Amino acid sequence: MTYVCIITGVCVFIIGIAGGSGSGKTTFAKKVQKHIGKEQSSLISMDSYYLHTLPENLKCTSGKPNFDHPHAFDWSLLNQHIQDLKQGKNIQVPNYDFSSSSRQIEPTDLAPKKIILFEGIFTLFDKEIRELLDIKCFLHVDSDIRFTRRLHRDVKERGRSLESVIEQYYQTVRPMYQKYLDPQKQFADFTVGEETDVAAEILSARIRELLGE
Repeated sequence: MTYVCIITGVCVFIIGIAGGSGSGKTTFAKKVQKHIGKEQSSLISMDSYYLHTLPENLKCTSGKPNFDHPHAFDWSLLNQHIQDLKQGKNIQVPNYDFSSSSRQIEPTDLAPKKIILFEGIFTLFDKEIRELLDIKCFLHVDSDIRFTRRLHRDVKERGRSLESVIEQYYQTVRPMYQKYLDPQKQFADFTVGEETDVAAEILSARIRELLGE
């Protein structure tokens, strides 16, 4: 659904990019952004919208929180921000610290541009948000590749131990993918495999059509 900002008169298009953890959503979004240019596109990640404190019922048998469940996210704030961006309004994106599993005090100001690339594991999950997306993508990547990517990322970038990443994968990541993430494919306009370079070019061409270029 396309809106025209009353103040600027500019159409804002939102592109949803979903997929399992380690499927390459952020990398893919950046490839698309490189094709269309940063001057007319903004990138927003669903990871920023994890709740500051997860509900007690999301804890696993080990006592650790389940970050791969839909209820781990601040849907109220996320819905409002997606609507605001669609209407051409500035938002303040939360900053989530994965090493401490908590939100930082200072958010980041984000001004809307013609194209909003919105990536995350549940970008196609919520019906209200789906209706605001102009293009819906799903990255379908084999589980062994996703696991390996997640392992390297969490150990190198998020200060996790090898054992904790493996434990989390089998306790929450894998079962939540099968229950909640994989079914999102039915809502996608197109599915992307491992050949993301070609897919990024195709998606970029479609975006340029939306922009009338």
